[in-house]
Amino acid sequence: MARLIYSVIASLDGYVADDDGRFDWAEPDAEVHAFVNDLERPVGTYLYGRRMYETMVFWERPPDLAGQAPFVQEFAEIWQSADKVVYSKTLQTVTSGKTRIERDFDPEAVRQLKAAAARDLTVGGPELAAHAIEAGLVDEYQLFLVPVAVGGGKRALPDSSVRVNLELLDERRFRNGTVYLQYRARN
Repeated sequence: MARLIYSVIASLDGYVADDDGRFDWAEPDAEVHAFVNDLERPVGTYLYGRRMYETMVFWERPPDLAGQAPFVQEFAEIWQSADKVVYSKTLQTVTSGKTRIERDFDPEAVRQLKAAAARDLTVGGPELAAHAIEAGLVDEYQLFLVPVAVGGGKRALPDSSVRVNLELLDERRFRNGTVYLQYRARN
């Protein structure tokens, strides 16, 4: 069975975006980006909410891709080759290949998708991840903590009554001060 992974870049104080909705402080450098590529390579399906999809669809046709660094080109290829499922009640069309829209997040349908998948899945965006976490679907957490505290904004992990016990699988420090933590859910 494939794993469902929640991978997120967050400030040290736990936010994916600050109070102004900005997340430019989270842009990975070459070392972190290459590491992310290695993690994303085995992913076969991305599960997104509408806002995360609208952010990530940039990778379908990034401008001047041929002039970009190899790790940027590689990430675009990884993203384009994966299937995408966008959960949205309002999005009418998608602008990327291998993408479909689902109107509701159905935990049972995601369980079936995991069971049938030959490759891992990731859930992107804290709001959609909250639904997956509350349904007990997230098998692994990959956290990239950026050395900045933004003081508020959109939380990376949900405020929830669900308790998730975690086992640390891996950790890594990068030269730019970013720290990677990988946990397996033990519930």
